[in-house]
Amino acid sequence: MKPFHRRRLSWYVPGVRFLLALFLVCAVAATHSQQPPVIGLITKTETNPFFVKMREGATAAANARGAKLMTAAGRYDGDNASQVTAIENMVATGAKAILITPSDTRAIVPAIRKARAAGVLVIALDAPTDPKDATDALIATDNFKAGLLIGSYAKAAMAGKRARIATLDLAPGITVGVLRHDGFLQGFGIKAGDPSIVCSADTQGDQAKAQTAMENCLQRAPDIDLVYTINEPAAAGAFRAIRAAGREKNVLIVSVDGGCAGVRNIKAGMLAATSQQYPLKMAALGVDAAVEYAKTGKKVSGTIDTGVTLITDKPMTGVDSRDTAFGLDACWGTK
Repeated sequence: MKPFHRRRLSWYVPGVRFLLALFLVCAVAATHSQQPPVIGLITKTETNPFFVKMREGATAAANARGAKLMTAAGRYDGDNASQVTAIENMVATGAKAILITPSDTRAIVPAIRKARAAGVLVIALDAPTDPKDATDALIATDNFKAGLLIGSYAKAAMAGKRARIATLDLAPGITVGVLRHDGFLQGFGIKAGDPSIVCSADTQGDQAKAQTAMENCLQRAPDIDLVYTINEPAAAGAFRAIRAAGREKNVLIVSVDGGCAGVRNIKAGMLAATSQQYPLKMAALGVDAAVEYAKTGKKVSGTIDTGVTLITDKPMTGVDSRDTAFGLDACWGTK
């Protein structure tokens, strides 16, 4: 009987080893599959309140969905090189999806295409790339509509008076800036080159640069009575220059963002109106789509419009708007 038992044991032990090895492989695979998906968020800057809030929203959404969020940003609005480096680093780290607010909507495209070729889902937030289909999807405000709303409001507020307009824009060729600027012009009923535009300057959406630009505009055209700004930090800079010139009661300022500070500036009389965006909603929807792709391979596509609302305490007939009470309740949020 002993030889028989040895024969059985000699067959049985390799079988046990095989099953144990199979179990370990399955256990490792299961553990790997349970690792949280890595998602990247790249914003234009780390300091602009809009992008600070977007990062907060993405972090909260990632925590709720069990994902790991990597974040990066440009050193300034328009810093394409830093965004390219961030994409490369995130791909190398194993990110399944990248959410990006492109600083230079054309120059970033080659880096995005490389990431997508590597199997990474790339979603643009806030602004489309150029071309728009360089990313898998866009989750954003309709920036042309945002400009259209404040342009229509400004036209109604001027009540037929001939305007002397200054536009404080973003930077040449940046899609979000172009869309807002063109929307404002159409809403106001004028075209590029109209003689009512007496001064235009690029500010990169920066408060200090906008203040300097506004000071220069006032030297060139002291009778400016309407100012369009790309965002609310630029509006705050413009207001400082206008107040220093003693013209704060004679100049109407309209803007885009709808941040909490911007809405408070409307309440304080510094701004007449703003088109409110919802970066928390952009971030949350982006993270949801990224996690879905990481878990199932399903890709989001097309454009998701997160909405825009005109905020003012001086409503104009024929222009839909909400007051600052609504604006403060909804600022940066999901309403």
